[in-house]
Amino acid sequence: MLHVDGAPATASDLGYLALVNYGAYTSFRVEGGGVRGLDLHLARLDAAAVALFGEAVGEARLRALMRQALGERAEAWLRVSLFSPQIGHRDATWVGVPRVMISVSDPPTPMAGAMRVQVRTYLREAPEIKHVATFGLMRARRAARAAGFDDALFTDADGRVLEGSLWNLGFVSGDQVTWPAGPKLEGVAQALIARGLERVGLSQREATVRLSDLRDFDHAFLCNSATPAAAIAAIGDHAFAPNPDLIARVAAAWSEAPAAKI
Repeated sequence: MLHVDGAPATASDLGYLALVNYGAYTSFRVEGGGVRGLDLHLARLDAAAVALFGEAVGEARLRALMRQALGERAEAWLRVSLFSPQIGHRDATWVGVPRVMISVSDPPTPMAGAMRVQVRTYLREAPEIKHVATFGLMRARRAARAAGFDDALFTDADGRVLEGSLWNLGFVSGDQVTWPAGPKLEGVAQALIARGLERVGLSQREATVRLSDLRDFDHAFLCNSATPAAAIAAIGDHAFAPNPDLIARVAAAWSEAPAAKI
């Protein structure tokens, strides 16, 4: 079901969204009525609202709209999107508080482990914003699947590893996780893992990682809000050794974060 500002989405709402690809969103799992990293999702939405529309929605209103959309459901997947019908192809000058669309559905299946990913040179526009312009992401994923891979990994023109199509990634050498530095979306799952790594005996750093550096790492994993941790078996033709215990430790770092009530 789709809700816009607390009411069922109208044909006019959906028509605008089908024709104008301008907005931002975040998505997450509701567990027992709570959300891991809720503070980060709310901060992401308000930062995007200011960047794209000029004004924030505000945490209190976002929470109220989420609760209304959920109703009695304690387990669900929410996608919270920001848009404004005042912004279009002929006039993009409007400034104000965006409208809020919320989709409520069943949680998606986590991504499988042992992912083989294809390297593609691609930099998302405004990579720091989780925006709705996903053409490049979908095109890259389709091309990767057609080539026999599971997904796409993005690098810049200098060969710096940045992010996956819909996920962040970390590299591991010994007991240290390295997060690739560069222009990318800072994922909520990555942030939650980073908060909990010390408690599972792993250190971390952020550093530039180029394709030529892959041999310096023992393992690699990906993460997003639907998949706390999944092993990357290969990047292009470079294979990584399996380590289920490591993936379990990374997932345990993620699960250290409590689910905050909406």
